[in-house]
Formats: sequence, C-alpha cells, structure tokens
Amino acid sequence: MLKWVLVVVLLVLVTGLLRPGTARRLRLGRLPGDLAFRFRGQSYHFPFATTVLISVLAWLILRSL
Repeated sequence: MLKWVLVVVLLVLVTGLLRPGTARRLRLGRLPGDLAFRFRGQSYHFPFATTVLISVLAWLILRSL
C-alpha cells in the first residue's frame, strides 16, 4: 500500500512540473471542445475535451497494467 501512495505522489509531482511545457508542445487545452473566453477582464478556461482525452489515456494505461 505504501508503494502505491509513493508512486501516486511522485506521479503528481512530476506531472505538475512537466505540465506547462508538455501542454505547450502537445497543444493540450486547445482541442475542439475546450472552451476559453474572457468576461469582464477575466479569462475563463474549461478544458472539457482535454480532460476526456487524458482520462481515456490514463484508463488505457492502467488497464494494460
């Protein structure tokens, strides 16, 4: 059990550190189905399609293990 907790913590840490660069290269957050708009000077971003894509990829990876 402790190994899985350690793996999850490390995965979250690495993902958090690499996310901005990786998102820029893979154009995540700009897929069709992702909503981004400005309202009263504030930017709002709702990455629906990116969330579904990442969820499916994570499911496939975990399913193959």
